[in-house]
Amino acid sequence: MASTADFRNGMCIRYNDRPCAIVWFQHVKPGKGGAFVKTKLRNLENGRILENTFTAGEKVDEIRVERRPYQFLYKDDLGFHFMHNETYDQIELQADFVENADLMKEGQYVEMMFLADEERVLTCELPPFVELEITYTEQGVRGDTASTSSLKQATLETGAVIGVPLFISQGEKIKVDTRTREYSERVK
Repeated sequence: MASTADFRNGMCIRYNDRPCAIVWFQHVKPGKGGAFVKTKLRNLENGRILENTFTAGEKVDEIRVERRPYQFLYKDDLGFHFMHNETYDQIELQADFVENADLMKEGQYVEMMFLADEERVLTCELPPFVELEITYTEQGVRGDTASTSSLKQATLETGAVIGVPLFISQGEKIKVDTRTREYSERVK
């Protein structure tokens, strides 16, 4: 058990029987009344941000989460299959656990967050940037510049469709930001 005096950013607690991480907190001592702690909590199961106020000194359950490296093996009717990089244990996840799954190709490394006490997967995150090849895009017109103000649609090797600048052509490798699903740069 921890109290509100132990709060720090990134601390994981159980709030309303859900695993949450403290994103922001502030101790407040008003002129009248008792002190309290304002917080913003991220629900680790669905990513939603919750605001809550705790009474100063209130006890909360601190939980332990672990981040583990996994490699994506393949996808089938049952879901996505991953292998732990060190123990070679394999697990299977449903599509709703993997954010931006259409940007993931076989052999891709991901990081999974586990609720350590229950050995339950909370999230599966791709690295911030992935390198993918463009399998189809319309041909650029002569005179197109390196301006990123106008974009065209491009289909990547994983089947995902994103917007790319006009000067990008089929067969090129590009770097994609997995957080925003946007083109970042060409890969040399």
